[in-house]
Amino acid sequence: MEFRQLGGSGLKVPALCLGTGTFGGRGEFFGSWGKSDVDEATRLVDICLEAGLNFFDSADVYSDGLSEEILGKAVAGRRDKVLISTKGSFRLGKGPNDVGSSRHHIVSAVDASLKRLGTDYIDVYQLHGFDAQTSIFEAVRTLDDLVRAGKIRYVGCSNFSGWHLMKSLAVADQYGFTRYVAHQAYYSLVGREFEWELMPLGVEEKVGTLVWSPLGWGRLGGKVRRGQPLPAESRLQTKVTVDDGPPVPNEHVYKVVDALDDIAKETGKNIAQISLNWLLSRPTVSSVIFGARNEEQLRQNLGAASWKLTPEQIAKLDEASATTPVYPYWHQRHFERNPPPV
Repeated sequence: MEFRQLGGSGLKVPALCLGTGTFGGRGEFFGSWGKSDVDEATRLVDICLEAGLNFFDSADVYSDGLSEEILGKAVAGRRDKVLISTKGSFRLGKGPNDVGSSRHHIVSAVDASLKRLGTDYIDVYQLHGFDAQTSIFEAVRTLDDLVRAGKIRYVGCSNFSGWHLMKSLAVADQYGFTRYVAHQAYYSLVGREFEWELMPLGVEEKVGTLVWSPLGWGRLGGKVRRGQPLPAESRLQTKVTVDDGPPVPNEHVYKVVDALDDIAKETGKNIAQISLNWLLSRPTVSSVIFGARNEEQLRQNLGAASWKLTPEQIAKLDEASATTPVYPYWHQRHFERNPPPV
């Protein structure tokens, strides 16, 4: 397993990370992702560690905290051998302060995550979304205090716009607070908007990317094809999960899958492995987070590492997945002094 620097930090993380949204399966939304109990989750962690993958990502809202609880039990007795990242700031409770990035909520959320995970520190803690009702100073200062208290070691964010991230970094730099070293963001062969602004920002400011939903909300798992029904087990089958996932026109998916099929014949790899491997070739990507419903799916996804697509194969996928950017990005591409990072 290849290990990469997490942004501008000194922390090395594996190129692949197991997302634990499939742990628990509480409720309709997360039930459509997967329903691994403690025994199955422990087995999945065992397989990951055997393959050199020691990085596990969760969030307090995954199955209303059950994902963190199961992850904590699955790594019990070997906490020193794993890296844990988790997230907070989305609503978890009915009270007016049970949401957001206020000092009140983040301190409470971190303490609750620590308890569920059965640990006294979190390796990477990320704000799950930008809270426009809390000052950036308050949010960044709170995370810095938690780092100084030893409860979290590195901080990041998730789903931020470019200006959200840049202003947060500027506030951290101005006051000497702990900087974000990671941005957990959606990026896939069928969703490349990340390249327009967030990737150049990550390159410039040394913010590593932790990619979520690298298979485009299950569209690049190998079972979504032109003229065929959706697989029976899929988050694309449930309206609540489809509505919350990244929107992608079907024809664009089919065009990308056609190119993936061609490369699968050349490489002997499946299209999920190729999709994950393509991401590993992109600037700023520190780790690609993938989920697994079961042991078979986990082993297949682990096969995305330890090999490389050729430049010609990458170019073919780039061409098949390209879309016209929105303004000002299409205009910026005409200026030779402002080239895109890829």
